[in-house]
Amino acid sequence: MRAIWKGAVSFGLVSVPVRVFSATQEHDIRFHQVHAEDGGRIKMKRTCSIDGEEVAYDQLAKGYESPDGRLVILTDEDFENLPLSTSREIDVIEFVPAEQVDPILFNKTYYLEPEARASKPYQLLREALTATDRMAVVKVALRQRETLAVLRVRDKVIVMQTLLWPDEVRAAEFDVLETDVEVRPQELAMAQSLVESLAGDFEPDQFEDSYTKALTDLVEAKLEGAEPAPAAAEDSGETGEVVDLLTALQRSVERARQARGETSDEEPAPAKKAAAKAPAAAKKTAAKKAAATEDEAAPAKKTAKKAASRKSA
Repeated sequence: MRAIWKGAVSFGLVSVPVRVFSATQEHDIRFHQVHAEDGGRIKMKRTCSIDGEEVAYDQLAKGYESPDGRLVILTDEDFENLPLSTSREIDVIEFVPAEQVDPILFNKTYYLEPEARASKPYQLLREALTATDRMAVVKVALRQRETLAVLRVRDKVIVMQTLLWPDEVRAAEFDVLETDVEVRPQELAMAQSLVESLAGDFEPDQFEDSYTKALTDLVEAKLEGAEPAPAAAEDSGETGEVVDLLTALQRSVERARQARGETSDEEPAPAKKAAAKAPAAAKKTAAKKAAATEDEAAPAKKTAKKAASRKSA
């Protein structure tokens, strides 16, 4: 890996020289636009919409058009006068509980590697973050832009996760979520059974990008001059239309059990609890009815005893 930035993490009077590396990469296959007839590469020319002339790169500028149609042009000098920090510091502002940082704010991930002489303060910061279960909120200037970020620990390395600014996150304003929906207890119990049937530990290595793999095989087959094998269609396992939510949940639980090799007689934990509670509830109901019947019959029995004693007298 090649470092994209060099600087220092600064917290209090402690400074930790580090190098920054991009922690992620995309595995997408990139294509060029070509002429379908002969495969020639397509070139895009920069032309002016007013005079139609081609514009050289050194004559380009950045323009902003307002919603009402006004246009302003910003020069290199305008950008140079902006108050952008040019210091090579990752400035720690505060340390916050890890659970307070909403993952929706996470943007891009970088690894921080310490210089050899800064190994001890680097490990000191790493152990402090781990022991306190906190993240360091920092500000850093990357690629001519000030960025908010957090420092957290992943395995043995300190990770810098850049964040979106709060106004870059859209509010979830959906009217349908404000509608009250009645959820039946049977549906909730079956949904919990489905969750338990599919419960497991997250291991990302067990997942595969099947689309990219198929696309790679297609490209390699074409490079070899052979016809690609047709992709097999996945069997969804559905044979008919699902008529209601409860039926869909029941079918989903059955499919999940079959996928895990469980027998049809076995039930997930929530379903077993519900099934165990059902006989007990039935017994309690029967006992209450019997008690009520005895209470109602008690006055009649007392009246019959009094009548019998009068006749004998």
